[in-house]
Amino acid sequence: MPEICPKCGLPKEICACDILDKEEVRKIKVYATKKRFKKLVTIIEGLEGERLDECAHELKTKLACGGTVKDGVIILQGNHTAKMKAMLKAQNYPEESITVYPGIS
Repeated sequence: MPEICPKCGLPKEICACDILDKEEVRKIKVYATKKRFKKLVTIIEGLEGERLDECAHELKTKLACGGTVKDGVIILQGNHTAKMKAMLKAQNYPEESITVYPGIS
C-alpha cells in the first residue's frame, strides 16, 4: 500500500503539496503611517524575499522618492498609497492579493 501524504491525503507519488505551497498567493498590505518628526511613510508588507530589493528599487525610481528595505518590508518616504495598487499590478502582482488601506493626511 502506498504512503499517504498527511497534508493533502493523496499518495506520496502524486502529492502536490510542494507545488501548491510555492504557488500560494501572499497578501500584500500597503498603508501609510507617521514616523519620526511626523513625516509620512508608505509601508508595503508581504512581498517575497528574492524580488524585494528589485521591487523597492523600481518603486523608488518611478515615485522619485527615497526608501529602504528592512525586515522584509519596503518603506517609502511620503504617502503613495493612492498610486501603489496600479504600480504593484504593473509589476505582475495579482490585483486580488493587494490590499491598500487609506492613507493618513
